[in-house]
Amino acid sequence: MLSAQVWAQDGAALYKQRCASCHEGGVARAPQADALKQMSPENVAFALKSGSMALQAFGLTQAEIRAVSEFVTGKTMAKDSFPKTAYCADGGPSLDQSLTKPRWNGWGVDAGNHRFQPAAMAQLSAADVPRLRLKWAFGIPGVVQAYAQPAVVGGRVFVGGQERHVYSLNASTGCVYWAVEVDFPVRAAITIGQQGDRWVAYFADQHANAYALDAMTGTILWKTRVNEHPLAMTTGAPTLFEGRLYVGASSSEEIAGASTDYSCCRFRGSVMAIEAATGKTIWQTFTIPEEPKPTKKNAKGVQLYGPSGAGVWSSPTVDAAKRMLYITTGDSYSDPPARTSDAYMALDLSTGKIVWSRQMTEGDAFTVACANPAAAAACPESKGPDFDFGSSPILVNLPNGKRSLVAGQKSGVVSAVDPDQQGEVLWQERIGHGSALGGIQWGSAADNDKVYAALSDIGFGPPAAGAPPGRPQLDPRSGGGLFAINLATGKRVWATPHPGCGDRPGCSPAQSAAVTAIPGAVFSGSVDGHLRAYATSDGKIIWDVDTIREYQTVNGVKGNGGAIDGPGPVVVAGMVYVNSGYGFFGGAPGNVLLAFSVDGK
Repeated sequence: MLSAQVWAQDGAALYKQRCASCHEGGVARAPQADALKQMSPENVAFALKSGSMALQAFGLTQAEIRAVSEFVTGKTMAKDSFPKTAYCADGGPSLDQSLTKPRWNGWGVDAGNHRFQPAAMAQLSAADVPRLRLKWAFGIPGVVQAYAQPAVVGGRVFVGGQERHVYSLNASTGCVYWAVEVDFPVRAAITIGQQGDRWVAYFADQHANAYALDAMTGTILWKTRVNEHPLAMTTGAPTLFEGRLYVGASSSEEIAGASTDYSCCRFRGSVMAIEAATGKTIWQTFTIPEEPKPTKKNAKGVQLYGPSGAGVWSSPTVDAAKRMLYITTGDSYSDPPARTSDAYMALDLSTGKIVWSRQMTEGDAFTVACANPAAAAACPESKGPDFDFGSSPILVNLPNGKRSLVAGQKSGVVSAVDPDQQGEVLWQERIGHGSALGGIQWGSAADNDKVYAALSDIGFGPPAAGAPPGRPQLDPRSGGGLFAINLATGKRVWATPHPGCGDRPGCSPAQSAAVTAIPGAVFSGSVDGHLRAYATSDGKIIWDVDTIREYQTVNGVKGNGGAIDGPGPVVVAGMVYVNSGYGFFGGAPGNVLLAFSVDGK
């Protein structure tokens, strides 16, 4: 058996050879060194063996994978324990009638993805928001980032995790009803539905597997692969409508494409319609109709392919009146750039046929190589700006009787298109300069009058002199804020800039997380770890809590808060639930799901 000293030496050398250029180079989508130290070595090893880093680890032995995993985390391999005292004393109430009671189901709370919780469901007034206090904290074992938005249905919280578990918790106390291990990490929100007398939890994992679990017991009922590309994954919540589950697929091939040894790229974004009762595929539609074909060879003689990309990062939106499914797409990965990347798309609900597409940014072919000078040779010739849509389209009714689809883009532009006129552009409003990690990231919220968009204008450069290893330097243009825009006209109603980080080292003002609204108040999380609430009337900050600290968790797992990114807060029955600890992109890592209530009661 090798000594700990030998393990460390081997791990350090392998890390420097295969990993450091991205993890210490400020490369987008690569967790920095301090974030890696918060992970468990088991999770790092999983990513290297069969997850998003499998290409970088190709050819390594099991011993070498262990060495790298233990080196980057500074920990020896040992499974995290989950104390029995964390479990609820009973099985909990039945979920019967749960879809008529206060709930937040799936990603956007309704089929139109408004992320607006009506008063009857929120049971939290804007006047009571300043009195919100922590009620409980749940610690996710061995995780560098808490990145799955919870669903709250029938008095239960359903949430996934990076450590490949899905949990059912008591919404009031945080005790655990069940914890089920699945094949890959679960980043997408969970959707609850009913099949006969059984309540079912639907979700998808980071290997593009869709699941159905018995919501009362956690028993796996079926599993279906929604995209066969080896690097496919799902980040958007499945949308359940009339007995069908609609699931989008994105991929990590944008990262793999950074290597000149990789034959880039052949992934195409897709949406699959699945029979909710059985898991049987009804139809699958690729966002790029043309199959990738050989284009040219790179300087190393590796064959390249295109078009590719246009992943579906967000949850689909249902238009019951027109029998349409609306999605937004990401960028292309290779030349030639696809005409359906960075676009709104409309699909026929019954058949999956593409009815129309409206591209918002042309010529956007991008891989992580484009942001890493050491890998510039692997960047597509188009070298696009990486202006994905990570936000679901919001379907809204306008005062003039017309309708629109509204979404924010990483370009820093919020746009509205007409779903009844082939996606004709109605208005566009720029709120930031945009970047690969900038603009509008994960979703906005809309009430009857306004759309609320958070700004994440953030960029990184090389580490500053004397900075900790792996800590990139923030672009001086980085900034954040919350903006209210009139839905009918596209005119800005108010803008509240990020209040600033003060002297906190490494703090980012980016507001990347999805936004959530209730009558009179709108919630926005920030990479600085703060969750803030704003008055919908004028944008005044009415509540501000810093979540970066240690927590005594209800399940006995050591808990730390961190950056708030990705999923947005969930408001149900007088409580606010939010994940704290999205550790990518220079944000502070953490592992807690936090629950707030009025006066902490």
